[in-house]
Amino acid sequence: MQLFSTFEHTVHIEMALATLEKKGIKQENIFVVPLDNRKEERKVFDNLHRSDGTSLIDIGAALATAFSVVGASIGFKLAWGPIYWGLIGAAVGFLIGFAIRLFTELIIKKRRRLLKGFHSEIILIVDCEESQGEMVENILFSHFAMGVAKVK
Repeated sequence: MQLFSTFEHTVHIEMALATLEKKGIKQENIFVVPLDNRKEERKVFDNLHRSDGTSLIDIGAALATAFSVVGASIGFKLAWGPIYWGLIGAAVGFLIGFAIRLFTELIIKKRRRLLKGFHSEIILIVDCEESQGEMVENILFSHFAMGVAKVK
């Protein structure tokens, strides 16, 4: 029987390995594989086939609405009239909102990702007898395994 489990890159995996060896699982039957971190930068702009779920136009749409109302209101007193000034206000509001969102995605969230320090996960494969399967699974979960799967 083989048990597959995933761990974060912490000291808990070392403690799990030590506990498994104390319980009689040989070191030759334990296989640890670290996953590689992503090398390329994440793309800010989405395409048709891939989206990360963040929208760059949400703040722009809200500011476009607000600025167009203010522009149309003030436009009654100005030379070009309320329609043109409403459209100008909408364009300015959208561009300001888009710039704010682009700044937060490129600068602020990039810093936050670097501070968090995303580390790769580790896959642990344990080859054991079926009678030891339940014990090994309990050991892995008690040492904070993110998930465990059994293959007979």
